[in-house]
Amino acid sequence: MKKVQVTGKTVEEAVAAALEQLQTSKDQVEISVLEDSKKGFFGLGGKPAVVEVTVKADPVKSAIDYLEDVTSKMGVPVTITQRQENDHLVLDLSGDKIAILIGKRGQTLNALQLLTNMVANSDPASKHVKIVLDAENYRTRRQESLERLAEHSAQKVFFTKKSFALEPMPANERKVIHLALKENRDVETTSEGVEPFRKVVIRPTSSSKR
Repeated sequence: MKKVQVTGKTVEEAVAAALEQLQTSKDQVEISVLEDSKKGFFGLGGKPAVVEVTVKADPVKSAIDYLEDVTSKMGVPVTITQRQENDHLVLDLSGDKIAILIGKRGQTLNALQLLTNMVANSDPASKHVKIVLDAENYRTRRQESLERLAEHSAQKVFFTKKSFALEPMPANERKVIHLALKENRDVETTSEGVEPFRKVVIRPTSSSKR
């Protein structure tokens, strides 16, 4: 986080000098007045203003910088594009050997997503941002696969009249299962367990047991 202390004849002058030094604008910084300017008598004995100007953390920039650094160290450099989707920001990763970043059933991508969100939201003073990582449309393909899994598992529960627990999944994937079966009157779903082993359990409803 960039921070400078600057003096000036007035607070405004000191702030302007700090902004020029930091190469940024006033809306991107936090300003603390350490000492206000004081006028002396007949121009003598006056004191300059002292301000401390701190550049606000940019959570999205922090996230992208982190991803570029970690993927480069993994030997899988990527191109990152961003798009806003409802209440979250999607960072799309593309490049050679992208399968390495996805991992088995998206485990590596999910781990990167968790770490990226931790980095982006490390400064409590900054606005919280929710980031979803995608890699060459993997999330869409995974969602379609989860929806098929949900329907197949629901049929199994309906015919056997026994509860069925899916493998542990991150919250966004559990949500897909819950939504896919929300209108199914034969089964009900709950999330059980503790992260990162929390999983969806599908149970027959009372009416379906008859």
